[in-house]
Amino acid sequence: MKKKIAVFIAGLFAITLLSFAPKKVTNDPWPVPDAYKTKVNPLKGDAASVATGKTLYNQHCKSCHGTKGKGDGPKASTLDTECGDFTKDLAAQTDGALFYKTFEGRKDMPSYKKKIPDANDIWAVVNYLRTLK
Repeated sequence: MKKKIAVFIAGLFAITLLSFAPKKVTNDPWPVPDAYKTKVNPLKGDAASVATGKTLYNQHCKSCHGTKGKGDGPKASTLDTECGDFTKDLAAQTDGALFYKTFEGRKDMPSYKKKIPDANDIWAVVNYLRTLK
Protein backbone atom coordinates (compact mmCIF):
# COMPACT_ATOMS: atom_id res chain seq x y z
CA MET A 1 0.00 0.00 0.00
CA LYS A 2 2.84 2.43 0.85
CA LYS A 3 4.43 1.69 -2.53
CA LYS A 4 1.18 2.60 -4.36
CA ILE A 5 0.92 5.85 -2.43
CA ALA A 6 4.57 6.68 -3.19
CA VAL A 7 4.01 6.04 -6.92
CA PHE A 8 0.84 8.17 -6.84
CA ILE A 9 2.65 11.04 -5.12
CA ALA A 10 5.57 10.79 -7.55
CA GLY A 11 3.15 10.91 -10.50
CA LEU A 12 1.30 13.86 -9.02
CA PHE A 13 4.61 15.66 -8.47
CA ALA A 14 5.65 15.03 -12.10
CA ILE A 15 2.34 16.36 -13.41
CA THR A 16 2.71 19.45 -11.23
CA LEU A 17 6.22 20.10 -12.57
CA LEU A 18 5.03 19.74 -16.16
CA SER A 19 2.38 22.38 -15.59
CA PHE A 20 5.20 24.86 -14.87
CA ALA A 21 7.21 23.93 -17.98
CA PRO A 22 7.87 26.91 -20.23
CA LYS A 23 5.31 27.29 -23.00
CA LYS A 24 6.21 28.10 -26.57
CA VAL A 25 5.87 31.84 -27.00
CA THR A 26 4.77 33.78 -30.00
CA ASN A 27 7.45 35.94 -31.44
CA ASP A 28 7.94 39.50 -30.27
CA PRO A 29 7.90 42.17 -32.93
CA TRP A 30 11.09 41.86 -34.95
CA PRO A 31 12.46 45.34 -35.60
CA VAL A 32 14.07 45.80 -38.99
CA PRO A 33 16.41 48.75 -39.64
CA ASP A 34 14.95 51.29 -42.06
CA ALA A 35 17.81 50.70 -44.49
CA TYR A 36 16.66 47.10 -44.90
CA LYS A 37 12.93 47.85 -44.97
CA THR A 38 13.39 49.81 -48.17
CA LYS A 39 16.07 47.59 -49.70
CA VAL A 40 14.98 46.39 -53.12
CA ASN A 41 15.44 42.78 -54.19
CA PRO A 42 17.93 42.90 -57.09
CA LEU A 43 16.66 39.58 -58.47
CA LYS A 44 13.55 39.16 -60.52
CA GLY A 45 11.24 36.50 -59.16
CA ASP A 46 11.75 34.44 -62.29
CA ALA A 47 11.76 30.64 -62.48
CA ALA A 48 15.55 30.34 -62.12
CA SER A 49 15.66 32.52 -59.00
CA VAL A 50 12.70 30.75 -57.42
CA ALA A 51 14.28 27.34 -58.16
CA THR A 52 17.54 28.42 -56.50
CA GLY A 53 15.58 29.76 -53.54
CA LYS A 54 13.59 26.54 -53.21
CA THR A 55 16.76 24.43 -53.19
CA LEU A 56 18.29 26.61 -50.47
CA TYR A 57 15.02 26.69 -48.49
CA ASN A 58 14.84 22.89 -48.57
CA GLN A 59 18.44 22.67 -47.41
CA HIS A 60 18.38 25.30 -44.66
CA CYS A 61 14.81 26.22 -43.71
CA LYS A 62 12.44 23.31 -44.23
CA SER A 63 13.44 21.45 -41.06
CA CYS A 64 11.84 24.19 -38.93
CA HIS A 65 9.52 26.05 -41.28
CA GLY A 66 8.12 22.96 -43.01
CA THR A 67 7.76 21.93 -46.64
CA LYS A 68 5.06 24.51 -47.35
CA GLY A 69 6.26 27.22 -44.95
CA LYS A 70 3.55 26.70 -42.35
CA GLY A 71 6.01 26.51 -39.42
CA ASP A 72 5.41 22.79 -38.97
CA GLY A 73 8.79 21.28 -39.81
CA PRO A 74 10.11 18.36 -37.74
CA LYS A 75 12.35 20.63 -35.64
CA ALA A 76 9.65 23.27 -35.00
CA SER A 77 8.37 21.55 -31.86
CA THR A 78 11.85 21.72 -30.27
CA LEU A 79 12.07 25.51 -30.53
CA ASP A 80 11.25 28.00 -27.79
CA THR A 81 9.42 30.29 -30.22
CA GLU A 82 6.91 29.67 -32.97
CA CYS A 83 8.22 29.57 -36.53
CA GLY A 84 5.24 31.42 -37.91
CA ASP A 85 3.28 30.61 -41.02
CA PHE A 86 4.86 32.06 -44.16
CA THR A 87 1.61 31.56 -46.05
CA LYS A 88 0.03 34.18 -43.77
CA ASP A 89 2.84 36.25 -42.26
CA LEU A 90 4.82 37.47 -45.26
CA ALA A 91 2.43 39.67 -47.20
CA ALA A 92 2.97 42.68 -44.94
CA GLN A 93 6.76 42.38 -44.97
CA THR A 94 9.05 43.91 -47.55
CA ASP A 95 11.62 41.84 -49.41
CA GLY A 96 14.30 43.81 -47.58
CA ALA A 97 12.83 42.90 -44.19
CA LEU A 98 12.82 39.21 -45.13
CA PHE A 99 16.39 39.48 -46.36
CA TYR A 100 17.44 41.12 -43.08
CA LYS A 101 15.76 38.50 -40.92
CA THR A 102 17.34 35.67 -42.88
CA PHE A 103 20.75 37.34 -42.94
CA GLU A 104 20.87 38.36 -39.26
CA GLY A 105 18.59 35.86 -37.47
CA ARG A 106 17.54 36.09 -33.81
CA LYS A 107 16.67 33.73 -30.96
CA ASP A 108 15.91 30.28 -32.46
CA MET A 109 16.29 31.61 -36.01
CA PRO A 110 19.98 31.35 -36.91
CA SER A 111 21.86 33.91 -38.96
CA TYR A 112 22.51 32.75 -42.50
CA LYS A 113 25.20 35.30 -43.37
CA LYS A 114 27.83 32.52 -43.17
CA LYS A 115 25.65 29.56 -44.19
CA ILE A 116 24.41 31.34 -47.34
CA PRO A 117 27.23 33.84 -47.93
CA ASP A 118 26.11 35.00 -51.40
CA ALA A 119 23.55 37.77 -50.89
CA ASN A 120 21.86 36.90 -54.19
CA ASP A 121 21.15 33.43 -52.84
CA ILE A 122 19.35 34.94 -49.84
CA TRP A 123 17.38 37.13 -52.25
CA ALA A 124 16.49 33.95 -54.16
CA VAL A 125 15.14 32.45 -50.92
CA VAL A 126 13.02 35.58 -50.48
CA ASN A 127 11.67 35.08 -54.00
CA TYR A 128 10.82 31.47 -53.17
CA LEU A 129 9.09 32.49 -49.93
CA ARG A 130 6.84 34.77 -51.97
CA THR A 131 5.53 31.69 -53.83
CA LEU A 132 4.30 29.99 -50.64
CA LYS A 133 0.54 30.26 -50.40
